[in-house]
Amino acid sequence: MKIRTLLAVLARRRAIRRHQRWDRGDLAYHQEHALAELRAHAMARSRFYHRFHRGLDAASLYQLPVLTKTTAMEHFDELVVDPGVRLADVLAHLDTAGDGLFRDRYVVCATSGSTGRRGVLLLDHDEWITHIASYARAQEWAGVAAGLTHKVRMAVVSSRVPWHASARVGATVHSRFVPTLRLDATDPLPDTIDKLNAFQPDCLVGYASMLHVLASEQREGRLRVSPRAVMSASEVLTAETKRRVHAAWGVEPFDVYAATETADLASDCSRHRKHLYEDLVIVESVDEHHRPVPAGVVGASVLVTVLFSRTQPLIRYEMSDRVALSAERCDCGIGFALLDRVEGRAEDIVELPALVGGNVAVHPNVFHRALELVPAAAWQVIAGRESVRVLLERPDGVDLDAVARTVAKELARHSVAGLPVRIETVDTIPRTALGKAPLVIRAA
Repeated sequence: MKIRTLLAVLARRRAIRRHQRWDRGDLAYHQEHALAELRAHAMARSRFYHRFHRGLDAASLYQLPVLTKTTAMEHFDELVVDPGVRLADVLAHLDTAGDGLFRDRYVVCATSGSTGRRGVLLLDHDEWITHIASYARAQEWAGVAAGLTHKVRMAVVSSRVPWHASARVGATVHSRFVPTLRLDATDPLPDTIDKLNAFQPDCLVGYASMLHVLASEQREGRLRVSPRAVMSASEVLTAETKRRVHAAWGVEPFDVYAATETADLASDCSRHRKHLYEDLVIVESVDEHHRPVPAGVVGASVLVTVLFSRTQPLIRYEMSDRVALSAERCDCGIGFALLDRVEGRAEDIVELPALVGGNVAVHPNVFHRALELVPAAAWQVIAGRESVRVLLERPDGVDLDAVARTVAKELARHSVAGLPVRIETVDTIPRTALGKAPLVIRAA
């Protein structure tokens, strides 16, 4: 990280640190004014929003239309405020320029397209500074804040694909103040272990599925690191993975809820309760008709309004995440509202044949109950209409027939037709191109 960029990030982190002490009135005032500025900017500079929000100047945020990823990408050239930017040129840049700036001005991040369509995000320098400061806040809450006088050795085990957000952040923050080891979750596990042992991170960050595996490697003596903080990102952090991390390193992992389009949306405080970053993003948990759901109820999707987005304004942008907000307050001193829980994306729910005909929606928690305590390094369910396959990574003395019966019993409890359950042992759970290992996936 260049010293100028580092100083800008530290200044932005100090500025947003003051926000977390606001009372609810101060926060509401900030959101109202930040939202008004964002809407005025979008209407004046974006041809898409000039049409999309026409006649809605007096409407509240919750009366504005929902922006889907499909619509945002179909109208990308009109949505971005730079009239010279074309999506085709941005995609060509991603394929050829690696992690360089687009037109020497914009940071480009992209999603993998796992939800059906690839998303592309353009950020100018100021937006990127806020993006990085958002991640820095999560580290500060985890007790491993870096600075000019506080060096933090950070290892990130996620993706090194240049356009992936975690790779872009890791490349930006790497410096003598934040020495950063970036590892790809798809690399051979022995290589990852050797590099971590040599690096000895103060802060270990990774996909939840990788932390699950690394904690087991630590318990078995092959991995020998002593991080002061462990941070989970990008995947749902299960109770069993939390238990394994604590058993391996004596610390409870800090969970971070983030997205490419928003940076961090929420992260754990010192009490390990997840606070929304309400000063940066307005989050709505809504049902199938985009109506707000009560606190404690898991919605069908999430609508986000990114208050600092300017190059590519995102107002009521829909993400397929399923979350529940909370009406409780935390005594940690942070005034932001709490996020009760994250249950993953809507795509994680599989449709299976029902006992009485038709289909039944099966939530991943059904499989969690059946498989979390199975003594194996990891597991994955591949659910199809003809059968359910369960992959177990290096199981230790497991009665495979008993596991199959347990899974079948859980499915029957949820009115799934009697599909055959096949248990398969593997050396390694297969990962996506970005290194993720989804716990439940649909069969092709």
